[in-house]
Amino acid sequence: MILKEQHLNLFRAYLDELWAWNEHVNITGAATREEVLTNLFLDSLIPGPYLPETGNLLDVGSGGGFPGIPLKIYRPGLTTDLLEVKSKRVSFLKHIIRLLRLKEIRVVRGRIDSSAALPEKDLYDVMTARALASPRQTLLWCAPCLQKGGMLVLFLGSDVEAGLASCKEALDQYSMAVEKTIPYLLPKKKARRNAVIIRKL
Repeated sequence: MILKEQHLNLFRAYLDELWAWNEHVNITGAATREEVLTNLFLDSLIPGPYLPETGNLLDVGSGGGFPGIPLKIYRPGLTTDLLEVKSKRVSFLKHIIRLLRLKEIRVVRGRIDSSAALPEKDLYDVMTARALASPRQTLLWCAPCLQKGGMLVLFLGSDVEAGLASCKEALDQYSMAVEKTIPYLLPKKKARRNAVIIRKL
């Protein structure tokens, strides 16, 4: 993965603003700026090279914008929706979008398990979910919103085999299959993580 100067400038501005907000509003649970960089920014970017350059992306339970905003910065051609239910985080996300002057990205207030949250089903080419729920439940919520041929990106811990085994019936139900597992180790972390790309056939 190659990050250009324009990417780095946006990430710096994002980090500074996130850290300033975090002193007054609980946007993330990170205790230091280094934790934000490692646990949020870097972690979010792991699947970036495997995403298409264009299409529609939905980040489910976006929180402080992870992984949706880092992936939008890396893949600016993706029209992006950030789905978040908490009002303070919604306000932060809208502020960051204005501050970074990001285009074709919006914040949708709601929950993935609410039928009223999204305008229609079978809408997205890419969906991302980080620390949302169990892998099985996340898949059951997200699968109806994916277009055929679309991909769901899950961020899982070291026991990826057990997580995916719990999804077998749900994968069959929605004609989905695991396309790629990307194992990685974050700096100063001992536990290996995995980004899993699941394709709707």
